[in-house]
Amino acid sequence: MEGVPDSAPPSQHLTEVEQRLAALEAAREQMARKLEQAEHERDEYRRVYLALLEAYRKLEAGLVGQKRERFVGTGPEEQLALSLLGMLTSEGAAPTAGGAPAQVQQVEGHERKKPTGRKPLPEHLPRIHVEVIPPEVQRLGLEAFERIGEDSSEVVEHRPSSLVVVHTVRPKFVPKGKLEQMAEEPIPPGTPEHVAVASTPVLQAPALELPIPRSLCGPGLLADTLVRRWQDHLPLHRLERIYGRQGLELPRSTVCDWHAGAALLVKPLIEAMWKDALTSSVYLCIDATGVLVQEVEKCRRAHFFVVVAPQKHVLFGYQPQHDAAAVDALLQGYKGFLVADAHAVYDHLYREGDVIEVGCWAHARRYWFKALDTDSARARHGLSLIQSLFKRERQYATAPPEEKLRRRQTEARPVVEAFFRYCDEEELKVVDETPIAKAIGYARNQREALSRFLSDGRLPIHNNHSENALRREALGRKNWLFLGSDEGGVINATFVTLLASCQLHGLEPLGYLRDLLCLLPGWPVQRVLELAPANWATTVQREDVRAELEANVFRQAALGLLTPAATK
Repeated sequence: MEGVPDSAPPSQHLTEVEQRLAALEAAREQMARKLEQAEHERDEYRRVYLALLEAYRKLEAGLVGQKRERFVGTGPEEQLALSLLGMLTSEGAAPTAGGAPAQVQQVEGHERKKPTGRKPLPEHLPRIHVEVIPPEVQRLGLEAFERIGEDSSEVVEHRPSSLVVVHTVRPKFVPKGKLEQMAEEPIPPGTPEHVAVASTPVLQAPALELPIPRSLCGPGLLADTLVRRWQDHLPLHRLERIYGRQGLELPRSTVCDWHAGAALLVKPLIEAMWKDALTSSVYLCIDATGVLVQEVEKCRRAHFFVVVAPQKHVLFGYQPQHDAAAVDALLQGYKGFLVADAHAVYDHLYREGDVIEVGCWAHARRYWFKALDTDSARARHGLSLIQSLFKRERQYATAPPEEKLRRRQTEARPVVEAFFRYCDEEELKVVDETPIAKAIGYARNQREALSRFLSDGRLPIHNNHSENALRREALGRKNWLFLGSDEGGVINATFVTLLASCQLHGLEPLGYLRDLLCLLPGWPVQRVLELAPANWATTVQREDVRAELEANVFRQAALGLLTPAATK
């Protein structure tokens, strides 16, 4: 018809629709890419935010708060966890038909007795008795008064330590009349005079044994420098000033030489302690901490390892590297249980089966504690279960291994199973790389090692023994900052081993080292283990050992048994 526009062909309409669909599809793909990028950036920013938040919390705790991991579960989550735990164990009663909550046994924590009153002063301290008489009584005399009672009190005073020079004289003797006989008898022709004198019997006492031959330091002074340096953590420049105030100019280089010589003297004892620990211990606890070693341009990083043999030795070893070779050098030939963290340097030890890994619940707990700020609900639930596990362990800490194993099977195993079941349930619900994800991942990866203590009543639940022992190196590092050389690291580990073992067995370190340095020069090498802190209480009670110590002139001088007037 005229005036009516011709309609467009169908192919043209189809092309326009396809173009619009293609444009919409391209827009959809672009929006999908932007959404994916936005989600990725959101997750990345969340990871960075959580990491910075955790670092801020650590910094804040280090500056204004305590570092101790203290957790007290009193919220509804903790009550729910304890209720569920009571249902899982045989101790909790089943719910009643009316829906009454199950009865949960309360686990008592560690109770500390508060001190009441002032502690009495030690009886072994010397006492000076002083009577304070009123002036009226002094003027008229005691005969004019009758004594009806008294009030007494004790005050501790300090006597400054002092240095004393032990001047030893070794006279030479010949039989009476021998010199006159020599003067009367002619010397054969051609005989040198010194040969004739040497043939005369001369009597002289042997030189007194010193820890370091031809040294100026006696065993008491040497022990004092060792205790001040590695027990009290005093750097060498402070020792130099301390002895300078006492009137002795003692350069730090001289002290270093003394300690290097003393380390050679005690080396057989340290080797015997390591051998005893590796061959006779059911389990060992091991840990490590870093230390800086001085170099020309920049300090390099080395490590101190600590190996604790239960109730026997606390052994320190210095290694320039923190790797598998360093661990092999320390634990060569050991077969048994090894309580350690999950560091990769120990993994090769477990492949052959001679060394069996035992996990540390204190390490696992630390991850959950770090997640409190970012995921409180999950972290509190996990911490409640771990806290219940530790409380139960404290209840039977002193029980025999058989009794401890039985109670672990009946009381601790349900707690462990509930903990790992919770980790498996929450593993897919948490965001990767977050603190709570790290806590769950660590626990699940270490499931077998963390459950090892359930199969042997002799094994500990944590590695706190080695961590607590390692604190002395961390504290010392804050004072002397770095080591001068690898040799200095070996000497450090040598004497820290003796001092830490003294602490384990309740020995006074200065007295032990002084007496040890008195005995070691003449002690048989094959019996040197008798002088270790673990055996010291038995060895020092022997009559021959006591007699040798009491006869040592340098020890008598160190104890004040020889006065300067008596030596003139």
